[in-house]
Amino acid sequence: MKFLFFAIVLSGMFFTSFAQDSSLIYLWPGNVPGETAAKHPPEITGDHSGGVTRLTDVTNPSLTVFLPKTIHRNHAAVLVCPGGGYSILAINLEGYEIARWLNHLGFTAFVLEYRVPNNRAGALQDVQRAMRIIRSRAKEWELDPEEIGVMGFSAGGSLSARISTEYDHNWYKPVDAADTVSSKPDFTVLIYPAYLDEGPHHSLTPELTINQDTPPAFIFQTADDPYGNSSLVMASALRNAKVPVELHIYPKGGHGYGLRPGNPAAEEWPPLAAEWLKSVIQNHHANYHL
Repeated sequence: MKFLFFAIVLSGMFFTSFAQDSSLIYLWPGNVPGETAAKHPPEITGDHSGGVTRLTDVTNPSLTVFLPKTIHRNHAAVLVCPGGGYSILAINLEGYEIARWLNHLGFTAFVLEYRVPNNRAGALQDVQRAMRIIRSRAKEWELDPEEIGVMGFSAGGSLSARISTEYDHNWYKPVDAADTVSSKPDFTVLIYPAYLDEGPHHSLTPELTINQDTPPAFIFQTADDPYGNSSLVMASALRNAKVPVELHIYPKGGHGYGLRPGNPAAEEWPPLAAEWLKSVIQNHHANYHL
């Protein structure tokens, strides 16, 4: 009960902050590719268990922009993909709260509302379009266009892995000048990812084509997570392709914990990921000045 009260209060805090200093960008200025339904606001489900706000029926995909304080800004960005089984989006737990944490680290964060429910093809179009919009407008947000990564949770981890490995294919017809830039993430963070082991005998999902050009990755999961094999097969494929990868398997924590206190895994991954992200940015700066 104490944790639930904390989660509800925390959720309210983030929604208040969201209303004050965040901005919303719709991905598709005209028709949404492959959609026949009219655009409308997403539906908030009646399930608020665990203090989680769940969105569904997304027909007008969007980005919510969270800017760090100028004094902390590192000129890098992260596109955040919430999870929810491709059915809903855990928008506060794995979206807004993550964005605020990234802001604290100096990153500009973009929370993606991709199409749900049950629209993996549409979600891939949305994440590709989102990456291109961010990179094409990097100057506007004072970003280095070569320091734009993606971070995903559960199904959002699946989506992040897909854009990190399928970025070189155009998944929709170009809309405007933004679609002339690359949709390749410069780094990838996967927190309790799901659906990465849908190949034969729980091997790597066939659509994930990993090679030496795949961006470096940080992966965190727990041994008792029912989707835990996703991290193992993904990390193995990255290692075999000689892609830099950092994998952490924590004993307990389950699935879907975000970064809220009270779960040991939720308290373990943020400092590890923060240190990894710092090293990725530092390495890029060092290579740039060589």
